[in-house]
Amino acid sequence: MDMVTLGRTGITVNKNGFGALPIQRVSREEAARLLRMALDAGITFFDTARFYTDSEEKIGYALSDRRDAFYLATKTAATTAEGFWSDLETSLRNLKTDYIDIYQFHNPAFCPKPGDGSGLYEAMLEARRQGKIRFISITNHRMTLAHEAIRSGLYDTLQFPFCYLATDKDIAVAEACREAGMGFIAMKGLSGGLINNSAAAYAWLAQYEHVLPIWGVQRERELREFLSYIHNPPTLTAALAAVVERDRAQLQGNFCRGCGYCMPCPAGIEINNCARMSLMIRRAPREAQLTPEMQEKMARIEQCLHCNQCARKCPYGLDTPKLLEDNYRDYREILAGKAL
Repeated sequence: MDMVTLGRTGITVNKNGFGALPIQRVSREEAARLLRMALDAGITFFDTARFYTDSEEKIGYALSDRRDAFYLATKTAATTAEGFWSDLETSLRNLKTDYIDIYQFHNPAFCPKPGDGSGLYEAMLEARRQGKIRFISITNHRMTLAHEAIRSGLYDTLQFPFCYLATDKDIAVAEACREAGMGFIAMKGLSGGLINNSAAAYAWLAQYEHVLPIWGVQRERELREFLSYIHNPPTLTAALAAVVERDRAQLQGNFCRGCGYCMPCPAGIEINNCARMSLMIRRAPREAQLTPEMQEKMARIEQCLHCNQCARKCPYGLDTPKLLEDNYRDYREILAGKAL
């Protein structure tokens, strides 16, 4: 069994965290069944957010009677101290708990610090003093902000996108956390669905002993894959290394990760799915990408206002309007019969 300790927090769990964003999309009873199955099998780290609609409520419903058996991380996207306290009290109520192990600023546009005028970090300190949170943490997609948070010494963990499509700069963020004694929580371990070999994804991340991946789970078959890795963790064999190298050659660079921080779109375009359609239709079950509903969503690209709001908000600096245009052209050609 691969274990990981989140830096100075001392939190030690097996190298499979449960990412609870996708359980928004299933019923309360189905979510509860998956959450209990995960805990029963040995997953003891659960990550959610106030922003994830009813995800917190489903965790509270499913697991609150076993609160001492697992670690809980959630997030606030508040930009004011007042909003912080409102989010925290809502999260505690939804999760049916009186404390949160890791409380995270959710992808803030700046690195909250004492005395910055926002009152956010001071609110974190007070919440910790009151015993409502144990560790102060931050998530981000921006490399410069991630490094700022690490250098500040103010945060116990960092949650950051990390998978085998990582660049040397991404790897440097993970290494900087290790050197600073910060826990490193890896989100987007499957790059939003573009990586379709979970064994290769796990094996590559397992090389980094201090990194805890959280896997987004919506279906039992997905959960069972990761549960099987608890007692039989994949290693980076020659075959899996070949998968990694092939995908890195195909996918690194100018592609949409599906993070959704460009949303909402004033023209109603589902950017985080439409801007990566060319990849998804070739790497995921294509039938799901060709439904009338998806065709309608792709056609919304014709309504693009070219306002560039999406490009300005993209943490990866992508030319999102051009990506939408390119993906829509490819999609129309596929609908017209172009071979895949």
